[in-house]
Amino acid sequence: MSAEPPWDGQRVADHLERVGRAAGLDAIGIAPADPFAETRAHLEERRAAGLHGGMAFTYRNPARSTSPGRILPGARAIVVGARRYPSRRSGDVGAGPVGGGQAAGAPAAFARPAGVVARYASADHYQPLRYALGVVADCLRQGGWQARVVADDNALVDREAARRAGIGWYGKNTNLLLPGAGSWFVLGGVVTDAPLAVATETRADGCGACRRCLPACPTGALIAPGVLDARRCLAWLVQSPGVFPVEYRVALRGRLYGCDDCQEVCPENLAAERSAAPGSGSFDAGADDRSSVDLLDLLAASDRDLLERFGRWYIPQRQPRYLRRNALIALGNVADGQDQAVADALRRALSDPDPLIRGHAVWAAARLGRKDLLVEATGLASDPDADVCAELELAKADLTQHGGR
Repeated sequence: MSAEPPWDGQRVADHLERVGRAAGLDAIGIAPADPFAETRAHLEERRAAGLHGGMAFTYRNPARSTSPGRILPGARAIVVGARRYPSRRSGDVGAGPVGGGQAAGAPAAFARPAGVVARYASADHYQPLRYALGVVADCLRQGGWQARVVADDNALVDREAARRAGIGWYGKNTNLLLPGAGSWFVLGGVVTDAPLAVATETRADGCGACRRCLPACPTGALIAPGVLDARRCLAWLVQSPGVFPVEYRVALRGRLYGCDDCQEVCPENLAAERSAAPGSGSFDAGADDRSSVDLLDLLAASDRDLLERFGRWYIPQRQPRYLRRNALIALGNVADGQDQAVADALRRALSDPDPLIRGHAVWAAARLGRKDLLVEATGLASDPDADVCAELELAKADLTQHGGR
């Protein structure tokens, strides 16, 4: 009986890279599974300073999200995978300045107001990533090792795992940048107890002196290179519960979910988009691609319909009211107040039983110069909700200052 060949961690790592790429990964690397001590310190420091803004993702338990051994006892390595998601090109909704769009068949007089969706959320890009990582995990399990897939999960800071795997470096906007490919990727990993050959060097900082992403942030959330104040970040605020901060509503413009501004101006991303042929890469959106959403349709949809369509997004407490909240702010920024369909949507929202919807409808109506809608809304002047009353006071002050719109 022949003896088993000696274990070759590098040979197995090379095999896993071939398997992962064949399954749809665009980049793959292997990181050691040691605790992320420096990352944990950063998370705890920023959480103590309030910069997390209530964000739970990886901030909920830094000791857990920086300890791969808590995911899999005895973990030795993390096979990290990156999968490309689409780069929006000229002519797509949301390219350039964020605003409204026109749905097919809309009357020429009034374009259907559209909410812009960040590229990573335009389709379920994590599903094919998980599939590819699952193929890698199965390969390890067939060899007798344990393996657990972790993707889009607060159990692990995936960007740090990817950096340690040598896939890329941290940009000043806190995103991980892949050399020659930029940051239009979703990341995940396979934590395993297999003794794989791991990366011994990390990528050098490829940003150099470039700081374009910092002033590009519409709310100044990037307060220093690599430091994000989530309390100002629009991508987080659209996922946060409660009343949307008044001071950032105009900056939200037509965004419904997510914000790509700091990535849009990145030279690494711009160069990657110029060099990529249309349709290249692993991305295949399919019928679920939603780079924009009709705001009037969203406001008229039922809770069940909204969860069916957008349930994969991070919606606070799984409550569709927050999608409507975001839609009303976007509507106030991009719609035409003289459009009858817009006015009808505002009327319905101003009489909604949910005070969160009523309050943001007040803001949208005032923003669009429709003071008449506030006057005619039954019972609004004596609304029992304190937040709605505060919105009415703000609306009165704004209308007095600007004389309506």
